[in-house]
Formats: sequence, C-alpha cells, structure tokens
Amino acid sequence: MKITNIIEETKSISSNIKNAYIDFSKMTISLVAVCSDVIKNGKPVIGYGFNSNGRYGQGHLIRERFRPRLLEALPKDIINEDGTNFDPHKMWNIMMKNEKPGGHGERSVAVGTIDMAIWDLISKIEEKPLYQVLAERYGNSIPNRNVFVYAAGGYYWPDQGLQGLTDEIKKYLDLGYSVVKKKIGGASLSEDLKRIEAILKILGPNDQLAVDANGRFDLETAISYGKALSDYNLFWYEEPGDPLDFELHKELSQHYLGSIATGENLFSVQDARNLIRYAGMRKEKDWLQFDCALSYGLVEYLKIIEMLKKYDWDTSRCIPHGGHQMSLAIAAGLGLGGNESYPDLFQPYGGFPDGVKVENSYIKLPEINGIGFEGKSDLFSIMKMMTD
Repeated sequence: MKITNIIEETKSISSNIKNAYIDFSKMTISLVAVCSDVIKNGKPVIGYGFNSNGRYGQGHLIRERFRPRLLEALPKDIINEDGTNFDPHKMWNIMMKNEKPGGHGERSVAVGTIDMAIWDLISKIEEKPLYQVLAERYGNSIPNRNVFVYAAGGYYWPDQGLQGLTDEIKKYLDLGYSVVKKKIGGASLSEDLKRIEAILKILGPNDQLAVDANGRFDLETAISYGKALSDYNLFWYEEPGDPLDFELHKELSQHYLGSIATGENLFSVQDARNLIRYAGMRKEKDWLQFDCALSYGLVEYLKIIEMLKKYDWDTSRCIPHGGHQMSLAIAAGLGLGGNESYPDLFQPYGGFPDGVKVENSYIKLPEINGIGFEGKSDLFSIMKMMTD
C-alpha cells in the first residue's frame, strides 16, 4: 500500500469583490489529488483536497517540500498498525519533518490542503463517508448529519448599491438560509450602518445578520463599531481586529456585549490556545472559526478540539470558516456548531453535493464515501481531469 503520486494544480477563483482588507481579483487556490495503489471497483483510490479562499494557492510549497516527503516515505511510515489503511497522523508527521516550530504562515495552508486529500482517500478506502469515519474514531459512532449553515456574502461590489445588496440577501433567504452575513470595515461607519439597516429591514422575525470586519480595525475603531452594532441583535461581530491582537479582543468584549467570532486566521493549536487563554473569549456566547484547510489540516484540528475540551469549551461553539465540504464532514462527525457557506462565490469549490437543499439554515449531508466531492458534479469534473 503506497502513495503513487501527489498532483497539485493552481486554480483561479478570482472575483470582482472586496472585503475590508483585500480584493479577490487575483485570488487562487491549490487543488490537490493524492493517488494510491489501492484498488476499489477496479480503479485506484484517489483523495482530493483544496485550500480555503482568502489564502492563495500553495503550489510551490507543496511541490518543493511536502509532496517529496510523502512520496519518499517508506510504506511502514505512512500505514496504520494493521496495514489496512493509510495513517493520517503518521503522514502529517512525515510532511512536518524538518519544519521548525512557530511561523504558522503559508505552510499551514499547504499541509492542510494535502491533509484534506488524505482524509478523503482514507474514508474512501474504508468505503464510508468521512463524517462516519470521524464519528467512529473520535465520537460516539453516530454522526449528526443535519448541519447548521449560514450564507456568507455582502461583499463590497463595484456600484452594487443598497438595492443590489438587499437583492443579494433576499436570494439567500429564498434559498432557505435564516442566518446571513455581510462585510463591514470597507466603508465608513455611517455607510456600513446604512447597509446593515437595509438588510435588517428585509429579514423575517426568525432571521439574523452577522457582520465581518476581516481583522481591519484598531482598538478604537473596533469599539466604535461595537457600540454602534450594540443597537442591533446581530448573530455575531466577526474578526474586529488583527487575529493575533488578543488584548484588542479582550478589551472589546468589555464594550460589546453581543457575540464575537474569530479564529479563521489562526493556524495552529498554539495560536488557538492563546486565543482561549488571553483574548477574553466567552464560552457561553462567542464563536470559534478555525479552518482545518488553512491550519495544518484535520490532524491539527483534532488537537485544537482536545485543547478546547481542557478549557471547558463546547465544540458546538465552533463554526469553521471556508464554506467547503471538508468542514461540513467535520461538523457532522465531531459535533461542531455548523459551517460557513458561499451560495454564489468561489464556485465550484464551495457549496454542497447536488440536490442538497437548505431548510431554515440546515442541510442534511448525503451518504457519499469520502468527503463527498463526487456528489458535486461541477467540482468533481474539475478534480477528475487532474488524473484522467
């Protein structure tokens, strides 16, 4: 049993949108295929993965460091004890060989991308959905296939205007979402409040709005926004300041009593632990958004979950960033609070398998082996071309 090849292709997911920090006109991702010599249904089993939006493709790092290490590894160093499958933890250790601690930057994205493909491969070899594999290995064997999702949108489009913004949000509501999200910090406070109020006017009594500053604000601005946002019943106030400015988050929580969400740009268990220790996060109301595809993969995410348990955090407070099927599977298998969703953006990499519908901001995951990419025809057609 061995890995026969690891293929990376850098793909464009460019879009004419902006958040408070970046525009997406040149945005790319890495699409990866991990090929094995295991035969199922007459064909070699292949696992697929890609990184989340907001971080660029990692082709150079993958090809220079992490791909060669896995391909050069001896079979005994990447296979589980009974020889029936690959061991993701062993493979993670191989990828991280000769990597110094700290510096959790772009390499965490490269490793997380390959790690996603490895878990897809492993669960296909077991001929089970990934969420079932995770529930059996790390839970009570019973996954929760009904997963909460919210619609992430409300970016700054050129010349969109308030009517265009509300038309966008109406479309998400019509799709079945009851929680929607918009960007803030890319305009003045007064303009952002007009955008917020325009959306609130079209929400139903059971709908809620979340806002996301993408780490834009200094403390003074974060507090100013927090005081203004306190007039609204928001689902959360997301990434108000730099993700590593734990003192900012701690001080803001003294001024903004609503829920704060952060963590999508923390890429290690050490950074996640420092957030819990020092950022004043409130386990009864705040949300954690760690994204396995950006933070060394599921192997590292499992360490983060164990850390959270030691600090008495319920994993239902975790709603990962990224809007991809990997986090959906993790949410179902490990009992997370849900997942982000992009109904229109970053396609075909976001979204759900064909035919899956949103009802009151919940979806039911179908029974598809692996992560479920084969069930999303537009995405799998691109993946399949890598190895045909």
